Amino acid sequence: MMFLSSVNMNAEYTCGSGSLVFTGTIPYVVSLIVTVIKILVPILLVVFGMLDLGKAVMASKEDEIKKGQQTLIKRVVAAVLVFFVIQIAQVIFRFVSGSDANVVNCFNCFVNGAEGPNACENVNVVE
Repeated sequence: MMFLSSVNMNAEYTCGSGSLVFTGTIPYVVSLIVTVIKILVPILLVVFGMLDLGKAVMASKEDEIKKGQQTLIKRVVAAVLVFFVIQIAQVIFRFVSGSDANVVNCFNCFVNGAEGPNACENVNVVE
């Protein structure tokens, strides 16, 4: 699963002002969890909504079909919101931080698992 994160788990990193040094395991695990949430939760919400609608259709009752449709629509909207919540948070962090790039760099480090001048900065490799 290395395609999810570019940080090396055997290296030490810093982000922001450089006062906090941590291993690459922390941003790797956090970015892996965020990626799983962004992909798995919306899929599960849509699948469960389709199952609810399928049960309502099998019951052949008009009011249950309408209720199942409403449930499916709510779950699809929730799935879209879950998928975009990280991007919305990133926009908010950029807006709130203003000209301070340290906050955005730490966000990129932990949420996206990115390494480089705009994210985690490699301090040295742990032997």
